[in-house]
Amino acid sequence: MAIIVTGGAGFIGSNFVIDWLSQSDEVIINLDKLTYAGNLHNLEALNSNPNHIFVQGDIGNIKFIDRLLSEYQPRAVVNLAAESHVDRSIHGPEEFIQTNIVGTFRLLESTRSYWSNLDQNKKDEFRFLHVSTDEVYGSLDSDAPGFAEDHQYAPNSPYSASKASSDHLVRAYHHTYGMPVLTTNCSNNYGPYQFPEKLIPLVIYNALAGKDLPIYGNGLQIRDWLHVSDHCSAIRRVLDKGAVGEIYNIGGLNEKTNIYIVNTLCEMLDKTRQRKDGKSYAKQITFVKDREGHDQRYAIDATKIKSELDWSPEYTFEKGIQETLKWYLDNQDWVANVVSGEYQNWIKAQYV
Repeated sequence: MAIIVTGGAGFIGSNFVIDWLSQSDEVIINLDKLTYAGNLHNLEALNSNPNHIFVQGDIGNIKFIDRLLSEYQPRAVVNLAAESHVDRSIHGPEEFIQTNIVGTFRLLESTRSYWSNLDQNKKDEFRFLHVSTDEVYGSLDSDAPGFAEDHQYAPNSPYSASKASSDHLVRAYHHTYGMPVLTTNCSNNYGPYQFPEKLIPLVIYNALAGKDLPIYGNGLQIRDWLHVSDHCSAIRRVLDKGAVGEIYNIGGLNEKTNIYIVNTLCEMLDKTRQRKDGKSYAKQITFVKDREGHDQRYAIDATKIKSELDWSPEYTFEKGIQETLKWYLDNQDWVANVVSGEYQNWIKAQYV
């Protein structure tokens, strides 16, 4: 038995692969294109694990995916491959269209062909799980209930629009062809191995480097923060118990403003890694021009996954942020390896 995981060298993907293999002896074929956010250093703990098979490749290459499916005969495909950074999608949307829409379409086409030729028992057992985001639903008012699975799609960035498109394709392949699909829409993830363009690792890196801590607008944008370990456990539960054709929203039940996140990290660093001048890291906070079309609030209503699949997050934000900060402090070599000249140019272009 085996499953294929796409995007398995990225942030969520590598955490999922490591988590899976810590609890199962089922083989994972880990497919990743290894773009800037895909990092084989994330997977070093699996170097001697025979159940981890890494393959570099593109979900948009149908012939390549056809060969992979034929060779390994997986019982499931978990699609985590995506371009995922809103800021990058604003500056260069075409890559998001190619990977998130065209890539998902071609992955679906290959998988449909493979699934159609399975014997009936294996067809019934097969699953295609597509991992998406809460950003497809748009922005919420401050007093509005969280996003439920039937919330109208209203994506506001090229990134979220590309993910919304991929969600619709997955849904269509179920309703048109009968493919046994599952879709999850998660809130903001954080935790180990996250590329330091996202808020939490960016703040930690910049704080220790003595650089500005850039905050968009007034910093009052609200996100629901989900620890990546909780996300991984939810994906496993949906893959195991989810009803074919259904959508499950996954949230951390931790709504926080961006400025709260930054101030919390500064306070924690003040206690664990003091600045040489004794001042607070909060002195490095700098408010920058808000990004175009910035959504004000995301929040998840996780009632469905709790009631139907008996899943709820285990991490409080306090526990999760402490573990996350400790991981980055203990893994400065990993940070140094991913913060390349290209990364520095991106940060300068984006925030300065």
